[in-house]
This record gives sequence, structure tokens and C-alpha cells, in this order.
Amino acid sequence: MRNVEQKPVIVYDGHCNFCIGQINRIKRCDKYDQFETLSRYSDGLFERFPVLAQENLDSGLRVVGLDGKVSVGADAVYDIYKKFSPAKYIAWIYKVPILNLVFKGVYALIAKNRYRFAGKCKDGSCKL
Repeated sequence: MRNVEQKPVIVYDGHCNFCIGQINRIKRCDKYDQFETLSRYSDGLFERFPVLAQENLDSGLRVVGLDGKVSVGADAVYDIYKKFSPAKYIAWIYKVPILNLVFKGVYALIAKNRYRFAGKCKDGSCKL
């Protein structure tokens, strides 16, 4: 039996200004406190989620579900926003095959260039 306090966990790049801005946006949308957020640099992350130790966390954010399943990048964004109103009413668009490829491509482009878009944090200046 799972603890009722458990939530899916969003793992993000805690040194990226762009990523931190997006996590702040997600927190504003998460009116029912449905997600926990952790920087990929958090102490004990790999002990808590050993499956993440084998992944390249540079490729995008992760959502670790209550069942231990990990969604990555654009799939993770879909898993997050399908729980928020009003986004949940149009989230099905992500599942349209051609649009899905477009969303994944755009996400990959942003993830690859995220430091160029918003810079990288230095000296803990971006702590949430």
C-alpha cells in the first residue's frame, strides 16, 4: 500500500534558469499540490530513484510516477500538464502522431539549447 502523501516527482536541471522558470510555472499551475519537484543535483536523488542513475539527465526533465515509471522530455511535460486545468482539455493533441513528433522535436531543441536561451546559474543564484 502506498503512502497517501506520495506524489509523482518532477526531476529538473537545477542549474538552468530556463528550467527553473518552467518549474516555477508548473508550481503555479499545480493548485492541488499533485507533484513533488527535485533538482537533479539533490542529495540522495539516485538512492531514492536508482533508475535515474543510468540515464542522461541532460536530455530533459523527468517525471517519476508512483509506479516507478519514468517519462522523459516532451512525454514528461505531457504527463504534467494533462493534470492541470485548462491544459488537460487540450492535452490529447500531444497524442496526435504527427504533432507528437513536432512536440518532441521542439522539446529536444529547447533542451539542447536551454543554457543559451536563459543562461546557467552560478554560485547558487537560482535556488528555488
